[in-house]
Amino acid sequence: MFKKPFSKLASVNSTDTAISGITLAVAGMLSTPFALANATTKRPATPPFACFSSQMNDRLADQPRYEKPLWNLHDALTLPDWLSISLEQRTRYEILDGQFRAHAQGGDQQIPLETCLSLEASFDAIRFGVEFLDSRQFGSDSGSPINNTHANEADFLQAYLAFAQRNFLDSGIGTEVILGRQTLNFGSRRLVARNVFRNTINAFTGARLRFQDNGKWQFNGFVTMPVGRYPNDRQEMLDGKHEWDKELYKTWFSGGFLEIYDIGWKTNAELYLYHLSEGDQNDNATRNRRLFTPGMRWYRKAAKGEFDFQLETAGQFGTMRATNESGDGRDLDHTAWFQHVSVGYTVDMPWSPHLALHYDYASGDSDPNDDKSERFDTLFGARRFEYSPTGIYGVVARGNLNSPGYRVNISPRDDLQAFFSHRFFWLAESRDSWTAAGLRDASGASGDYLGHQIELSTRWNVNSSLNFETGWTHLFKGGFARDAPNAPDGQDVDYFYVQSLFRF
Repeated sequence: MFKKPFSKLASVNSTDTAISGITLAVAGMLSTPFALANATTKRPATPPFACFSSQMNDRLADQPRYEKPLWNLHDALTLPDWLSISLEQRTRYEILDGQFRAHAQGGDQQIPLETCLSLEASFDAIRFGVEFLDSRQFGSDSGSPINNTHANEADFLQAYLAFAQRNFLDSGIGTEVILGRQTLNFGSRRLVARNVFRNTINAFTGARLRFQDNGKWQFNGFVTMPVGRYPNDRQEMLDGKHEWDKELYKTWFSGGFLEIYDIGWKTNAELYLYHLSEGDQNDNATRNRRLFTPGMRWYRKAAKGEFDFQLETAGQFGTMRATNESGDGRDLDHTAWFQHVSVGYTVDMPWSPHLALHYDYASGDSDPNDDKSERFDTLFGARRFEYSPTGIYGVVARGNLNSPGYRVNISPRDDLQAFFSHRFFWLAESRDSWTAAGLRDASGASGDYLGHQIELSTRWNVNSSLNFETGWTHLFKGGFARDAPNAPDGQDVDYFYVQSLFRF
């Protein structure tokens, strides 16, 4: 477990999408640029605060990237080097005071538990891996907005056969092929991500082909079917019913993702194209999305005494239906776009304070009565690292959103990190929905201001096997959040969580 070498590239200028994704996953918890600054150090990094052990072993890299857990099953069971095993368990308590969702009343609470067992057998270039995930929750009741992002009990998250060779056919190009059920993690994780904070994780079944050239570039191509998480009925989840996940065989998600490193002034570039084509099947009704999403990202990692930045632009076109109802057969022309801009600076002093300014715009639908769809679709992206905790909160999503903000990160000690963030939220289009709340005023009379939010979060890595994290978020409601049809009362919303992660 974690005995394979990782590349210098992975620790400094990551060329591996999975490792890059993990780095950004850590950043997702404690600010992307700040964590990336730490990634420039030589010593192994602390594992991310999530069920990620299956992602830590990059077969195309040369040096260890992540610190081996202090307590680990592999050594305790004196297993051979060709067999790796790890067990992770996360327990969180979260409580919500106030509501922002349509028709909701009062507060809510939940205890989500995530337990992950990962096994992998390696035989030279060939390996076989299985990851078993149990995501369940306690504390929800008939008034809770529970869905299959909160619970998905006892299922196979990954089951794959892989081939990896660092110098394929003496070409100098590293090559990896992964076949089967797997998780995906690309670039900024805004559109394709292995979830970190969320209690359940997206999975896909298909093929992924990866090439990399020693710190210069990397390319990932994939063709997959998303895996449907079941049950997806609210009452069945409250009853704790178990049902195996199934591939959505009428839905295909494919694409290509190119990363080019250090093109000048420590700047890296990414170019990508995703295609999603979905259809209804059994108990999984869809909006029949047929979407192409091209995009690009330019970024410079954070470092002490230096400025960093990130610029990501994505367009989207195709067709989709207004609803997922069976009687809705009208395809709407879809055009949408997304823009992220951020710039930061890390002060070269004790605690390494990092200040960053952020701005996000995700287009919305300007006219609910025409034959057009204009709200940006975030596909399979994550949002906690950018906007707020998800879980029973998750106040905004990357669609119909106009949001500036700023964030300050500090690290008083190597094992202690904290941040404060402040964001403002407007609807990009006042006649479209506040998607996370399920609220819409088609007349536009309720305005477009959702409010502003402050967040405090702290994480303590006791050691490489034990972490604690806690956070508090307060939403100051704006006019739309108070006045839109079906909006709950005008009380502001507080969200608090505390969690632990054991890694063996």
